[in-house]
Amino acid sequence: MKKATFTLIILFLQASLNAQVAFHNFGEVQIHEMGNIGFHTNVINNGTFDNNDGLAGFYHNTESLTVSGSNAPIFNDMEIDVVDDLFLEVAVGVTNFQEFINGSVITPRETPLVSLDYINDAPYLGENDDRHVDGYASATGILDFSFPIGDDLRLRPMRIDNQAAVNTARGAYFFENPNTPNFFSGSFDTTSLSDLLYGVSIFEFWDLNGDTATRATLTWDDNSNIPTLVDNLENLRVVGWDSALQQWVNLGSVGTSGDFDNGEITSEPFIPNQYTVITFGSSEILLDGDLEIFTAVSPNGDGINDTFTIQGLSQFPNNEVSIFNRWGVEVFNKEQYHVNQETEGFGGVSEGRVTILKEEELPVGTYFYTLKINGQKARAGYLYINK
Repeated sequence: MKKATFTLIILFLQASLNAQVAFHNFGEVQIHEMGNIGFHTNVINNGTFDNNDGLAGFYHNTESLTVSGSNAPIFNDMEIDVVDDLFLEVAVGVTNFQEFINGSVITPRETPLVSLDYINDAPYLGENDDRHVDGYASATGILDFSFPIGDDLRLRPMRIDNQAAVNTARGAYFFENPNTPNFFSGSFDTTSLSDLLYGVSIFEFWDLNGDTATRATLTWDDNSNIPTLVDNLENLRVVGWDSALQQWVNLGSVGTSGDFDNGEITSEPFIPNQYTVITFGSSEILLDGDLEIFTAVSPNGDGINDTFTIQGLSQFPNNEVSIFNRWGVEVFNKEQYHVNQETEGFGGVSEGRVTILKEEELPVGTYFYTLKINGQKARAGYLYINK
């Protein structure tokens, strides 16, 4: 079959009542060198459309566009200017360069193989909180790669080392509590921790797939609530959910940069396919100057750790302590916590202002606290109830 050559095609395919139809490829189509094709309608590819030069652009200033079909189209250069987002129902590849102009690329999170694929180290430009891959992207090549991934109006890149993309690596970001993920068959219990871990983020996680050992660099912003994990970034770690052990495992840290509101952390090398998801964790118990915070609570009446104890707090009388469960629900709050800690401190009973069932004993497990002291940066960390 003779190949169709496009120099410049603007596709306005409309039916009656201006109903949108689609560019539907059943055969063999190729964009030759210096050729440009602009899609202002949906694309259905059931034929061959993977040997392209030139530029393919997706454009719409009022509605979304969709790419679907049985075969993945692969473009040389690709630009996306779709105000209401470009939705992928089949994988789409780019081999030379991709630019975000308007809108994000939305992929089905329940189907990781449907992704925006960066092939041969193809670079990209223009990503931000409004323009990124909302779902899965993949990388194939020999260079370091930073996935332009996010969730809704939040860009949260993840970077891998050069060797990891040789056999294709794939990743996505989820602004979700790992205890209640929406797109995985199981859950990732943030109270199930291996040795030397003291807490795991309940706010977000990433899925990274690949069979080659790599370091992974994760990024955070002020919505990551890093102070709920550590008071010192040196104690922050990358952690991974080991499905065989059914617990979170410390993947280490070779360094962090930034502050509590924006920054990044790089793990030790690990094989991504050995861990279902990865996120932030804490590896240290907090000891803060003249304050000593006891993170074990055993309210059994023996007089030892019956309540959450902070020694030295009386020197900072303008203070407030809040305790949250793993769902982020406040279960306890008290100002001037130093007063009568032994009898009025947190003893494993739900007393939070937004708690529905007050005076109920809380189950064994991991909780996290915040300690606010007037004139100082808030402190936060994890504690464990064991009866």
